[in-house]
Amino acid sequence: MKMLNMALNGLFIVLVLSFGTTVAFGPIPRITWEQREVRLTHFQEPGISNYSTLLLNKIKDTLYIGAREVIFAVNSLNIAEKQHEVYWKVTEDKKAKCSEKGKSKQTECLNYIRVLQLLNDTVLYVCGTNAFQPTCDHLLLKTFELVGKNEDGKGRCPFDPAQSYTSIMVDGELYSGTSYNFLGSEPIISRNSPQSPLRTEYAIPWLNEPSFVFADVIRKNPNSTDGEDDKIYFFFTEVSVEYEFFGKLMIPRIARVCKGDQGGLRTLQKKWTSFLKARLICSIPENNFIFNVINDVFILKSPDLKEPVFYAVFTPQLNNVGLSAVCAYNMSLVEEVFSRGKYMQSATVEQSHTKWVRYSGEIPKPRPGACINNEARAANYSSSLNLPDKTLQFVKDHPLMDDSVFPITNRPRLIKRDVNYTQIVVDRIQALDKTVYDVMFISTDTGALHKAVSSENGMHIIEETQLFQDFEPVQTLLLSSKKGKRYIYAGSNSGVVQSPVAFCEKHSTCVDCVLARDPYCAWNPRKASCVAIFKEHGSNSSLIQKMNGDASSCTASSPIPFPPTGTSFLSCVGTGSPSSTSTQFDVGSGTESPAVTLLPPFLSDQSQHVNAHGIFHLICRATGPSDVHVIWEKNGQKIDVCVSVQTHVLPDGKVYLFSWVKDTLRESSEYCCSFLSKTGNKASKAWITVDRQEATHQESWTRELNNWKSVINEHDQMMQNWKKAWLSFRDIKATVTLFWICKALLTIRVPRMISCLSSMRNAPVIWKNYTLLTDYGNAN
Repeated sequence: MKMLNMALNGLFIVLVLSFGTTVAFGPIPRITWEQREVRLTHFQEPGISNYSTLLLNKIKDTLYIGAREVIFAVNSLNIAEKQHEVYWKVTEDKKAKCSEKGKSKQTECLNYIRVLQLLNDTVLYVCGTNAFQPTCDHLLLKTFELVGKNEDGKGRCPFDPAQSYTSIMVDGELYSGTSYNFLGSEPIISRNSPQSPLRTEYAIPWLNEPSFVFADVIRKNPNSTDGEDDKIYFFFTEVSVEYEFFGKLMIPRIARVCKGDQGGLRTLQKKWTSFLKARLICSIPENNFIFNVINDVFILKSPDLKEPVFYAVFTPQLNNVGLSAVCAYNMSLVEEVFSRGKYMQSATVEQSHTKWVRYSGEIPKPRPGACINNEARAANYSSSLNLPDKTLQFVKDHPLMDDSVFPITNRPRLIKRDVNYTQIVVDRIQALDKTVYDVMFISTDTGALHKAVSSENGMHIIEETQLFQDFEPVQTLLLSSKKGKRYIYAGSNSGVVQSPVAFCEKHSTCVDCVLARDPYCAWNPRKASCVAIFKEHGSNSSLIQKMNGDASSCTASSPIPFPPTGTSFLSCVGTGSPSSTSTQFDVGSGTESPAVTLLPPFLSDQSQHVNAHGIFHLICRATGPSDVHVIWEKNGQKIDVCVSVQTHVLPDGKVYLFSWVKDTLRESSEYCCSFLSKTGNKASKAWITVDRQEATHQESWTRELNNWKSVINEHDQMMQNWKKAWLSFRDIKATVTLFWICKALLTIRVPRMISCLSSMRNAPVIWKNYTLLTDYGNAN
């Protein structure tokens, strides 16, 4: 099947490349903070790794950290202050048995803490991989000691530290998504309960090689009159069963179970009777581009929201060019799919092939997969144990919904290129104009954190902060939104970092503070500083904050700063065709215009030599009438993304403009700064020379991308033929079988090979497909 997988890969590459030519790179962070430039607090202990499990106790201001063979308690207001620690190591006997099974004694045969959940006010429920013998225990918070229960953790915690997992504690019962055996081949969603333990059916339609990422509970609406139940939601990516692809096509899912589920009496004994799952759609409709791998989820449950909203981070399955997206969903739409949507059913084709199609027959009552509510109780179904076998057998055979869950506005909130997003948390804050903003904090696989907010002009990435010096992936992200104590906690293999939600104090002037468009920050004229509004006491009426970036409220007496000290590694890119401005500009400090006056340092005096990808600034200043504005050009193309402008009204009514560009280059380039007005124009130019060094990673990537484009163009006609062949699945299926038979017969040579080919010629469609596949196989 190698050749067919190559064709499928080619199809995905076509999608990625065509997408890249029609969609911009996405918003660029206004400023990038290096680790040394901002206030970050670190926690790491010598010899300890894999700080991947975090739990916040907001009442006690304590952060619990699960790492490899140890659990820490630290002060959540300053994680550098360690309060307690307890080691939970694997015995030498268990290490030896684990090693005998082919696992690494130095890395895999250890105890990786994977579950940290608050059982009650005094006890933590903890689980670890324990050398591929998952074990759970109770941790007493008062003494910070393990009780020594050593419960079997199978179904609650993964065997392998590399396996996916998720868990949530609901009213003293642990709900988990993980693997149930040593090999990781039996996925399970379970509830650990002494009264009513439940699990999923071990069947491909229920779970098919899932990769779990998140679980959470949505409580029933106390004002609801339908007597609904609390619901637990699981998010994962799994191999599709409903689409006919030759390779494994991944599909993002949301699954739901009901807290009151007690399993069936005869059918589905000790199994979920409320388990249903549906597809999550995150795509760009106009490009038919689908993000089909879900990496993380955050459910926003703010009191001022009419309903919960969940945000999810996605990437495409074949992410050759580093694309990521964030989609947001209303929970009501999810419930609409589960409570009123159509089901899917399996249908056998030609006695061997199973195809999933929409179920159009009669649906039993009570509705399969529904929680017990007042309607069910009125029909004498007070528990899932009372449900009729017909309903239970239906949900056993039909766990997959045909309807999909679509995002708000049917498109992503954020699309970003050249980045792989890993985790997400979302905070909700009211700006000074009373508008409420959802602020997304999204981590990357290079240890960075993006802060993004939706503005009038689309999505705006306020800043990028480098959390980890070694550019390692962020494995877990946690938000503390406690009033006056808002922090982000990020865990990686090497340690944990605590970051404030905003670095308002880094903006040294009113203009810079306003231009940041950060809903957390506002300019305080009395203190002459940029402050965090959630830390301010008393009236906020004197604070200056404009989320549209209008800095006209800043007084002319505000000091004029040099560009902010944050570092940016994103080079300015021309956004349009060469400038069509028809006015002939005066260059440098030549003939003065009565309307616009350039001020030193002139751009012509700032020509310089830089290293490839070296960071440099160019500055332009001028005075002019009220309509004066500045345009920057790079090699004749207008640029916007790296340009900053500050405007001040002078006492004589003229306007003072201060503008700068912060950029990096691979090739020598010419920059032009033009101040335009109806009454005159002025311009200045500079030449930046790049001292060549060895090829950069970006240049290598560009060459590789060009090579891909060339290959795709060569195979365009081939892919068209492939599309036609795709429409005839049975012919292709027969062709593939005969293709490999004939390939095998090549080793035996002539007579049987001739017979094989003759049989193909008797079926024209199969012969046509065979020659197509053979040509493609030879070409690759």
